[in-house]
Amino acid sequence: MIKISRMPLGPMATNAYIIHENKQALVIDPGGDFDKLHTYLEERNLNVIAVLLTHAHFDHIGAVDEVRDAYGAPVYLHEAEQNWLMDPSQNGSALFPVGEITAKAADHSLNPGQMEIGPFSFEVRHTPGHSPGSVSFVFRNQRFTVAGDTLFQRGIGRTDLPGGSRQQLEESIQEQLFRLRDDMRIYPGHGMPTTVGEEKEDNPFFL
Repeated sequence: MIKISRMPLGPMATNAYIIHENKQALVIDPGGDFDKLHTYLEERNLNVIAVLLTHAHFDHIGAVDEVRDAYGAPVYLHEAEQNWLMDPSQNGSALFPVGEITAKAADHSLNPGQMEIGPFSFEVRHTPGHSPGSVSFVFRNQRFTVAGDTLFQRGIGRTDLPGGSRQQLEESIQEQLFRLRDDMRIYPGHGMPTTVGEEKEDNPFFL
């Protein structure tokens, strides 16, 4: 059975997610604190077979290279942000007092549609607005979606960083996330999980 674990990491307590089954794991958005993440993985004897990025803002990429180097795991990122990993002015670290945070280029581009990596099958949905290359990972059979900084519990992602668009973000949520089933669990980039139904009903940005 596929399991998902949430682990706040890095300077902004960004939610990293470890999705695992039969000792194989996907790591989504390793934002920092590699030692903490590594300890968790090693204690459970999990082998990381891929690193998936919902987008390339600095608080989601801080431990990307450490995970990649430790496990030989390829990194996947939407093509619209392929240059952001290496550029602090684009990934936002140059705009905050956190030092310049960078990573090597992604190994593969994420494209919308169905994707299979090892035992994991999921859908990639392009959900721009918070950033141009933001994506959400929909695990339909398990009824959960990792949505990055697109949709939060009673909130939405900020749109005041380079490449952000409030209109585009709201359209992404309405067209890509709110069309999922109401009991679909949403795992956001920050804060606690929610469901599609709860956000359609109570999210103040859509009332």
